[in-house]
Amino acid sequence: MLHHLIKLIWNKKGAHSLLIIEIWASFMVLFGLTSLIIFNVSKYAEPLGFTYENVWAVNLGNNQDTTEIGQKARAIFQRLKGYPEVESVSRMSDNSPFSNYYNGMGVSYNKTVKQMAFYVADENLAETLAIPITAGNWYRAPDSVAKVRPVIINKKASESLFGAANPLGKTIRDYEGKKELWRVVGTINTFKSKGEFAQNEPVMIELLNENAAWNKTMLIRVKPGTDAVFEAKMVHDITSMAKDWSVEVSNLADSRKTQHNITLVPVIISLIISAFLLINVALGLFGVLNLSIAKRRGEIGLRRALGATGNGISMQFIGEIWVLATFSMLIGLLFAAQFPLLNVFDLQAGIYLAAIAISVVVIYGIVTLCALFPSRQAAMIQPATALHEE
Repeated sequence: MLHHLIKLIWNKKGAHSLLIIEIWASFMVLFGLTSLIIFNVSKYAEPLGFTYENVWAVNLGNNQDTTEIGQKARAIFQRLKGYPEVESVSRMSDNSPFSNYYNGMGVSYNKTVKQMAFYVADENLAETLAIPITAGNWYRAPDSVAKVRPVIINKKASESLFGAANPLGKTIRDYEGKKELWRVVGTINTFKSKGEFAQNEPVMIELLNENAAWNKTMLIRVKPGTDAVFEAKMVHDITSMAKDWSVEVSNLADSRKTQHNITLVPVIISLIISAFLLINVALGLFGVLNLSIAKRRGEIGLRRALGATGNGISMQFIGEIWVLATFSMLIGLLFAAQFPLLNVFDLQAGIYLAAIAISVVVIYGIVTLCALFPSRQAAMIQPATALHEE
């Protein structure tokens, strides 16, 4: 039976060539889309590492003001703490959660060099963002008098630098390994500041120097229900204290949605392209099968007269489509198999293998659904009617 179906397809290879290309293209697009979805879903499943509800980011810009920047930032910090609507305040670097800024830092330990996402924050960050500590303790302001700066690292950073060893108390050097700059005092699980769809990368958070003229972003956790009236009052008070400064307030929940949209746009575009190709394949299958049935009514009538059942006729046409789809996807598998073998885009091989399996199932499901109605039409042809027409 299989040999017969392959022979039928081969004899009509010219008519089926465009359909084979469409199925192959649909498989490749579906494979890429599925890989992208699985990759993002796997990232989304990882914990964010902090909470963003009722947290605002107050971004301060000193503009042309160059005098006593650190003192003014401390004064603004104390003013924010005094509001009854504010539950907690933390001062940190400009790469705050869901912002467009990124700070990286190369560090080393025992000749192992790694790139870290680098943050600077005061002792209140864990309380403001509700960051759970997995080992050790969050640093405190008195720790700043130590020779080396205390830092918090996440699990990914601990594994990349120290392997399975306990990171607490370990000293981290600069990129060249010449100076001891940081000491690990605590660890956290994750800190995905760019949102759930961001990569879980190594993270290091250093204790902030409150006298420094930079790192002027204030994160404030406000009480539920705090509205724009308080925001306007807060901005007015800050600009009164630092007249030449600019103030920009953003809600972390809104910033999170913006980050998600940036990730979801290419996925949506890929979905549209994939749907368009799959619809074309479906229409092509309908057309090919209907044309084939019209041309082969005599053959179908003769088979029915010789005792072929309606289900047998139906399965023949479905089998032809399966052979056509299998041939198309075998070509696609040759291309798709190169992605895990060559480690394209540095993704886990399991993501590609799962995408291949899902794409194969979807393609077979679509071609089967498209072939059901025309094949049932062929099965309903009566032998006397078909032979009379011949």
